[in-house]
Amino acid sequence: MTDRPDINQVLSQMRDLRSQIQSPGSNATSGIAQSSAQAAQEVERPDFSDMLKTAVDNVNSLQKEATSLAQAYERGEEGVDLPQVMIGLQKSSVSFEAMTQVRNKLVDAYEKIMNMPI
Repeated sequence: MTDRPDINQVLSQMRDLRSQIQSPGSNATSGIAQSSAQAAQEVERPDFSDMLKTAVDNVNSLQKEATSLAQAYERGEEGVDLPQVMIGLQKSSVSFEAMTQVRNKLVDAYEKIMNMPI
């Protein structure tokens, strides 16, 4: 029952996404260095819809995994203990709540944009 690698993996993914989203400041003085830095930034930019789809797929897989763990525990399968099931259910719950908050923020931003005067 080692959950630390999972937490470290999630934290690592969050840091990678944050570094991909943030654009590093360029202090280059030559136009060539700036244009090559801009070209590198354009190549490295992830698509928002792909990131959102990946996040939804992750939540879905966590929910499926938690459901299968719970069902395996109910059937009395060997190697499935209650703490493992509870941790899986909590990970699933937390990820779903986080996705719900992201959805709420996106809907709020959409409504604000739609209510802007033209």
